[in-house]
Amino acid sequence: QVQLVESGGGLVQAGESLRLSCAASGRTISTYTMAWFRQAPGKEREFVAAISSSTGTTYYADSVKGRFTISRDNAKNTVYLQMNSLKPEDTAVYYCNGYVYWGQGTQVTVSS
Repeated sequence: QVQLVESGGGLVQAGESLRLSCAASGRTISTYTMAWFRQAPGKEREFVAAISSSTGTTYYADSVKGRFTISRDNAKNTVYLQMNSLKPEDTAVYYCNGYVYWGQGTQVTVSS
C-alpha cells in the first residue's frame, strides 16, 4: 500500500510560479511511472505530466508543455511539479498518481 500526499498548492497571480510536491510512504515509488493530473470545477480530471521509472522520460499535456516540469527524487520518494508562467486556466485541484494510487489533491488557484 502506498500513500501519496501532495503539497505546495496555493493562490498566485498569473505569470507566477508554484512547485508541487508528492511525498510517498508505505513503499518505494521508484519502480512506478508517476504522474500529475488536475481537475477544474465542472470538468473531468485530465493528464498534466508523467515521468517514467527507469529512464526518467517525461511526458506533458500540450497545454503545459514548456511551462511545467515534472521531476522525481527516488531517494526522497518524492515527485515534483514545477509550474511556471501560470495562467488562470491552470486553476484546478492537482493530483499525484502512481499505479493505482492517488493522493488527496492540492488546490492551485491562479488569479488574472
